[in-house]
Amino acid sequence: MILVACLIPGNEIPDVKVPLADKWVHFVIFGGFAFLWMCVYRKPNARKGVFMALLTAAFGYAVEWLQGSGITRGRSYDLYDMLADSIGGIIGLAAFFLLRRIAVTTT
Repeated sequence: MILVACLIPGNEIPDVKVPLADKWVHFVIFGGFAFLWMCVYRKPNARKGVFMALLTAAFGYAVEWLQGSGITRGRSYDLYDMLADSIGGIIGLAAFFLLRRIAVTTT
């Protein structure tokens, strides 16, 4: 879904009057990506978290590369989108481990 959403032609994306809306969208969807994939692991640990952070960053780079390749009209490579993807992934992982710690200590 993320790949499809990120490859929608630029002229089909609604224009919203929120500062840096595009960056916030990247931040949230890649944070959710990392968080939800960590939920798949039976025994999540720091090593798997590092792997997921790298995977999220690589996926963000791939999406930006595809946008810059000309495959989609009105989209371009944006280093700041890739940064938002990576930071979102890290925050998603931090939220996962924090919520997991809270769940373990309360049960």
